[in-house]
Amino acid sequence: MQDRPTVPELLSAVTRLLDQEVVPNLSGSRQFYGRVAANVLRIVMRELEHAEDQAAAEWQRLDGLLATAERPARQTALQDAIWQRTAELCARIRNGEADGGPYREQVLAHLRQTTHDKLVISNPKWITRPVEEE
Repeated sequence: MQDRPTVPELLSAVTRLLDQEVVPNLSGSRQFYGRVAANVLRIVMRELEHAEDQAAAEWQRLDGLLATAERPARQTALQDAIWQRTAELCARIRNGEADGGPYREQVLAHLRQTTHDKLVISNPKWITRPVEEE
């Protein structure tokens, strides 16, 4: 473990530099790419903040949808295992197991929450964005 500055503090400092000093002094495509770089750093900061709790919650939801499994201790192994279990859930959906009944409702709730959690990291503005009328 490192002392200060922490990883989030370093990322925040670079983001501020981009937002306040670099991007305003650029134009055209360079300004666009500067904004993209700052947004990438914000995504990384949100990932660092939320990923562990979100993965634990997703694992627990998958335990409710699939056979209970032992949760890996390391974050990278946990993410790999979640991808494998999600593939298993997808196979069950393709086989028609979630076409109706309480299991369907559980799957839909899981998918809604997982999508929400992903938006918290990738673009939280979409969570509060009003639904456009057709």
